[in-house]
Amino acid sequence: MENNNSRRDFLKKSALVSAGVFIGSSLVNHTYANTNNSFLETFSLNKDGQYTLPNLPYAYDALEPHIDKMTMEIHHSKHHQTYVTNLNKGLESLETSLLESSKTMESIFKNMSKFPEIIRNNGGGHFNHSLFWNMMHPNGGGEPKGKLGIAIKSTFGSFEEFKKQFSEAALKRFGSGWAWLVVTDGKLVITSTANQDNPLMDIPTVTIQGKPILALDVWEHAYYLKNQNRRADYIASFWNVVNWDTAETMFNS
Repeated sequence: MENNNSRRDFLKKSALVSAGVFIGSSLVNHTYANTNNSFLETFSLNKDGQYTLPNLPYAYDALEPHIDKMTMEIHHSKHHQTYVTNLNKGLESLETSLLESSKTMESIFKNMSKFPEIIRNNGGGHFNHSLFWNMMHPNGGGEPKGKLGIAIKSTFGSFEEFKKQFSEAALKRFGSGWAWLVVTDGKLVITSTANQDNPLMDIPTVTIQGKPILALDVWEHAYYLKNQNRRADYIASFWNVVNWDTAETMFNS
């Protein structure tokens, strides 16, 4: 109990000092400037020094017919909530030697190999899902405009070729995981990660590290209620709701 209380006190003080931002103030303040307040709150610890489940920026049924209401509700309120709950439990049980590196999620990801699996799985799950919800919008779809659209065409030759390569990365990810578009060394790169890993994590299994620009969840819980085992159908649906405004803002940060 004493260790838990010390952990809580530490997180409270960290929240006051660093505003509890968990991927770095620059990335949050600029990358997510055009997203809603509830998403920004995802990156802050509450008054008890814990992370909380963010509200969706739209209703559960807002993405229909492409992503169904029941899937969104279960995915958000059950799966994501479980990641948040277990992340907080993991943080409470951290060894004293890891407290300094657990002030922010940015620090955790940079030192990921030092942390127990509960932090890797659930910290990744919380971050990845918080990002994913904002990667979709009821009025999404189409092609990206602005600097991101230009960069995609320059890098991949055309938007259709990018879409094909990203879809293939999502389809070929064996088992559960994510497909990503990231900026690494100033270039756009498509990659994928297993389970709840992400390109910000400094671990050997994340072969391409970089700043996430686009994310697609390809765990079965993201699509099985509507699409059963048909991951390809789910990926095709994603392109109808993808939020290029968020991706553009992240690219320009």
